[in-house]
Amino acid sequence: MKLKTRLIIGFMIVIILPLTLSVAVITAFSQFQIRTIEETYGVSGTNYKILANPITMMDKVTETSFQHLTITANRAVDKFEDESYLDSINQELKGKNSYLIVRQNEEIVYEGAETAETIYAELPPYGAEDTQENGIYVGGNIQILIKQIDFQYESGEPGSAFIVTSVSDSLPEVKIFLRDMLIAVIIILALTAGLLIIWIYRGVAIPLSEMKIATQNIKDGNLDYELEIETDDEIGQLCRDFEEMRKRLKETSSEKIEYDKRSKELISNISHDLKTPITAIKGYVEGIMDGVADTPEKMDRYIHTIYNKANEMDLLINELTLYSKIDSNRIPYNFNTISVNDYFDDCASDLQVDLEARGIVFDYLNYVDSDVKIIADAEQLKRVINNIVSNSAKYMDKTYKQIHLRVKDVGDFVQVEIEDNGKGIGTKELPYIFERFYRTDASRNSATGGSGIGLSIVKKIVEEHGGKIWATSKEGTGTVMYFVIRKYQEVPANE
Repeated sequence: MKLKTRLIIGFMIVIILPLTLSVAVITAFSQFQIRTIEETYGVSGTNYKILANPITMMDKVTETSFQHLTITANRAVDKFEDESYLDSINQELKGKNSYLIVRQNEEIVYEGAETAETIYAELPPYGAEDTQENGIYVGGNIQILIKQIDFQYESGEPGSAFIVTSVSDSLPEVKIFLRDMLIAVIIILALTAGLLIIWIYRGVAIPLSEMKIATQNIKDGNLDYELEIETDDEIGQLCRDFEEMRKRLKETSSEKIEYDKRSKELISNISHDLKTPITAIKGYVEGIMDGVADTPEKMDRYIHTIYNKANEMDLLINELTLYSKIDSNRIPYNFNTISVNDYFDDCASDLQVDLEARGIVFDYLNYVDSDVKIIADAEQLKRVINNIVSNSAKYMDKTYKQIHLRVKDVGDFVQVEIEDNGKGIGTKELPYIFERFYRTDASRNSATGGSGIGLSIVKKIVEEHGGKIWATSKEGTGTVMYFVIRKYQEVPANE
């Protein structure tokens, strides 16, 4: 889930879930409190509107006592002179946060609770009962609700009974209800916040913690630690990018290790290949200095050998220099449109002269039409052909030596085949002959030894031309080298 979506959902949950739960809890608690109030105070028909209005609620709670006093005023007025009766009524009212006051003429004859004289002044006069509905509310510092019942004593004197209810103090059940509502809302908010924190933490903090562990592993050099990705949000994308970085670092590290290994091997090869001709040159020079070459024939042979060994060293150094330039892309290619027939005819002529001088039969066949052209660097492509041919000639082990050069048209490409009848390459070694520094010759003698980079140079040049090179071989029979170069195709001008 996207982090943005997660935050939007979290925002909606913060608003909707507490509101929904609060409404549900308030509804359940209020229903419970309404039933409790009705059972405790013997009232009925209580609803949310009455519960929310203290005056209406107090009027509802004292309704039973009010009706009782009204019946007494109509049927047994003498009871208002019975203090025990008045005490029983007052005791009943005390449980409802109320008390009873009885007045005869203008004199208070019964007081159910100690009150200030200011309350007496607020008591309505005799005959005001008809103007009351739910009683008279007295605000200010007193905040009381007064319900009045008028009657006449047996002596004919006017009398009034007052139910005085304190509005400032709500019913205990209402207080409990408000307290429980506050606690419930706090719990709901706390639970909602806790669930959201856990949800967001699992979606953000846990992947970051795993990434931190992966980072520490990479810092310690452990590039094999794999970061498991389970989410599809921004954090998951970050983890995927991190994992991709780890893989590339591992590949780069592996390549560097391999490159260092090959470099050390190259240095070892160079040391060996240079040591052999240098040792030979040193030996022949010492022979000349010691007078061993005491005849003109020996002197000529010694000098000719020294010259050949120097040429081997020069060839090796030039090959290494060329490879270094090609590997670092510092050789500027000079691509031109070349006629296939003209170019390979010239190459074949040069090869024939050189190979026949070395006792190798050379055969050249060209199956390409005269108008076929390629885009290539003539000098570098010539180096490819010469390197392959020289490599073939180097490993000839038969009395009758032969090399074939064939040029074919294969659709969008021109394919060049160079075949020899040398000793061939083993099946296990064939896939690696184009790798840097790889050598099939384990003996490393000066006659066939080399740096092991000749074919890697060939591959590099062919690939820089947009082509491909490969080989087939059979031990004891010979080897065929193939490479293809894309044809040049003219783009018709727009009319």
